[in-house]
Amino acid sequence: QVQLVESGGGLVQTGGSLRLSCAASGGTVSSYAMGWFRQDPGKEREFVAAISRRGGSTDYADSVKVRFIISRDNAKNTVYLQMNSLKPEDTAVYYCARANRPYTDPLRSSTGYDYWGQGTQVTVSS
Repeated sequence: QVQLVESGGGLVQTGGSLRLSCAASGGTVSSYAMGWFRQDPGKEREFVAAISRRGGSTDYADSVKVRFIISRDNAKNTVYLQMNSLKPEDTAVYYCARANRPYTDPLRSSTGYDYWGQGTQVTVSS
C-alpha cells in the first residue's frame, strides 16, 4: 500500500514562494506519473501540475504556468512543487497523487490517480 505524505505548506505573503514535497513510502512511484491538485473549501478539486515517471514531460494548469515548477527525485521517492509569485487565489489544500497505471503521460484528470496524500495547507495573504 503506497502512502503519500505532503509537507512544506504554510502561510506566505503575496509574491512569496513555497516548496511542497510529497514523499512516498510502502511502494515505489518511479514507474508512475505523479500529480499535484488543490482544493479550496466549497470548490472542486482542481489540477495543478503533473510529471511523467522520469520527469521528461510535465503539464501545468494555465493558472500556475510559469510560476510553479514540478519535479521529482525517484531515488528519494519524492515529488516536489516549487511555487513562486504566489497569489491569494493560490490558497488551498494541496494534494499529491500517483497515477493508477504505470508508464502514462502526465494526467490532468483526478480519476487517473489512485493514491492520494492527506494534503498540506497553503495560505497566501494579501
